[in-house]
Amino acid sequence: MTTINAHKNKQVYVSRNLLSGFLFGIGLVAFIDETIFHQLFRWHHFYDKSTTDIGLISDGIFHAISWFATIAGLFLLADIRRKSGFWLKRWMGGLMLGAGGFQLYDGIIQHKLMRIHQIRYVENVIIYDIIWNVIAAIILIIGLYLTVRTSNNKIKAEAITNER
Repeated sequence: MTTINAHKNKQVYVSRNLLSGFLFGIGLVAFIDETIFHQLFRWHHFYDKSTTDIGLISDGIFHAISWFATIAGLFLLADIRRKSGFWLKRWMGGLMLGAGGFQLYDGIIQHKLMRIHQIRYVENVIIYDIIWNVIAAIILIIGLYLTVRTSNNKIKAEAITNER
């Protein structure tokens, strides 16, 4: 495939690369959260305002939904690759946006505003909250940086430069 065609495919699939990575990022962070904090450490369940049985059921539903996001992201990725429109940097930007955005949503909305669970039930939970949300913000900033660096305008500028 020529360089010009590769740039054209990047332009056509720029948003699908972002969406695929975004969905995969949500699924990846949800999987890590579910596996480490829900199952291995047993610090919390997705919904902790009821019995342990309800908490386990909520974990199962959370896991199923995150699995669907992961699979949807991978199906989009397979389609993009089949059409020669895959752009790793753009996809990684989407992954970081999805991962960081979901983790920040979890830390602020679910932990603090909705109070459906905490990271860990200890006396000084603020330390856990700060670490959780700072990591989320760093991941989100990396995603924003990669997304801006791989905008459609950047592709057009690269294509014009390569045509000369």
